[in-house]
Amino acid sequence: MILIYSEKITSRIEYISKLIFTNILQTEVAFTKNSKEFQQHDGPKFNYSYQKFGDEFYIKPHRLILQKALIKPSIQPVWYEGNKYFCESSQDSDLPFDPLAASFYLVSRHEEYTDKTRDKLDRYTPQNSILVKYNLFQKPVVNIWAQLLGKKLKEKHPELSFPQSQFDFISTIDIDNAWAYKNKGCWRTGGALLKSFFKDRAEFRQRLNVLAGKSHDPYDTYEYLNTVFQGNEEKVKFFFLLGDWGRYDKNISYRNKSYQKLIRTIKERYDVGLHPSFASSKKGNRKKTRTERIRLEKILKSNILKSRQHFLRLQLPASYRRLIKSGIVEDYTMGYSCLHGFRAGICTPFYFYDLERETTTNLLVVPFQVMDGTFTHYLKLSPDKAFEEIKKIMTEVKNVGGTFVSIWHNETVNDKGIWKGFRQVFEDMNQLGFSWANERTTQH
Repeated sequence: MILIYSEKITSRIEYISKLIFTNILQTEVAFTKNSKEFQQHDGPKFNYSYQKFGDEFYIKPHRLILQKALIKPSIQPVWYEGNKYFCESSQDSDLPFDPLAASFYLVSRHEEYTDKTRDKLDRYTPQNSILVKYNLFQKPVVNIWAQLLGKKLKEKHPELSFPQSQFDFISTIDIDNAWAYKNKGCWRTGGALLKSFFKDRAEFRQRLNVLAGKSHDPYDTYEYLNTVFQGNEEKVKFFFLLGDWGRYDKNISYRNKSYQKLIRTIKERYDVGLHPSFASSKKGNRKKTRTERIRLEKILKSNILKSRQHFLRLQLPASYRRLIKSGIVEDYTMGYSCLHGFRAGICTPFYFYDLERETTTNLLVVPFQVMDGTFTHYLKLSPDKAFEEIKKIMTEVKNVGGTFVSIWHNETVNDKGIWKGFRQVFEDMNQLGFSWANERTTQH
């Protein structure tokens, strides 16, 4: 156990210390405000205050960790051993930057509260993110800083032993559109047929053939997914959209019997969560998430505790508060649609800290690192280049023993159109990820 001393033990200090030491370094911590108790303690200890006593391990806290006002802080880069950090400490500190304050800034998503830049879907954009500015976005810096902190502490206290974290791999599938042409209802099917007849005769013929049972629906990739995931079903999660039809929510009706059957069939093999609709994230629609969760629970006759926002529409703290009120305890939305990497600088699941209320919640945030559409819609990468980028990020996660999470969709693995060649990327990513994760299981 490591004893941490500070003149004032704030909720921020407790939160980030437990994340760094307990969750990442897997070591227990205790706190004290009693300087005499701290100085007399003969075990591993960490002085995190404005007064250094002797030769103990010491870091002067950055003002961010002690402030309460939710204002945009002035943060300057700090260079150390050829690498860039931020949240400076002091010359007499054992590190020139404060890893606790810097980690708290990232994990709490402080910048998303104070920077109001948003895209057309009202999502936070990474252009002003400190990780993008400092070119650290593709590094799990919080995990890396935790390891550095552990290394420095061990130099002072050789008796310390930190267990090696093990790589974990989670493959997730979002079901935005269960089928391309089937089970859409008479009005939607008729309207789509009429539109395609005048605008795209090839699509019109394909629709007719699918509806007549002569061709396979291009979004019906579920048997294929079963073959890819075979033997690793416990590492897979599906998220289903059950919102009412709207401009950004165009899935099959939750009342559709075929859709309900599909959901139940998927649940027989995999973990299933809710994909809260775009509409549910709008102001004034606070009850929609709960309504959609109840719909899914009635279909499955079981509790639904996990979610990921449709279109990754995440607005802090409103989105997470809404999930908590709706009974969700685990969310997989933390990441960007336009970039691959580490939105919160971390690849370890963490509990949402509500900055406005200065409190730790019970909502577990599981960050993802890569999404299929990032490589096609935003970065315009070839399949080969996309896999290179995915493998690079996976390696970063493996190096720190973190959790790698990806997002794909049933329609993006059909190997057609802009997704030609990406089925192989999907297979290679899963094969590698399952292999690395199963190495851990075999070793234990």
